[in-house]
Amino acid sequence: MDHGHKIWIWNMCSLNARAQRHAIRALLDTTGTSIVCLQETKMALICSSVVLDTLGAEFDDYTYLPAQGTPGGILLAWKSRDVTITNPLFTTNVLTAKISMIAGTPWWLTVVYGPQDDAGKMAFLQELHDVRANCP
Repeated sequence: MDHGHKIWIWNMCSLNARAQRHAIRALLDTTGTSIVCLQETKMALICSSVVLDTLGAEFDDYTYLPAQGTPGGILLAWKSRDVTITNPLFTTNVLTAKISMIAGTPWWLTVVYGPQDDAGKMAFLQELHDVRANCP
């Protein structure tokens, strides 16, 4: 599906290191991306200064799913001049939001960071089923 905007998705393995945030920004500056999804941030709290340091001032809006201890964490950031992101839905391992652009039909974006253990995987699959039911 081509919406005329680029989405950049990356499994981070942590946003805690300043050098890693700067490497992301240097790479991102060359892509023309409108939406960024970072998984495994390993951060329970993401403040605007971390988003600014990592993505730059053009990514002026964001939401996130906090990490639970050391694993997990999802950051969804966007350029508000290009897209509008609303109706965020947060579950244990999933962040889903409605994407709207100037032209075109709105659509749903789901960003996940799934568990590794067998019991957690079953609950995760149920989460995905429930998200799908709530986002027609």
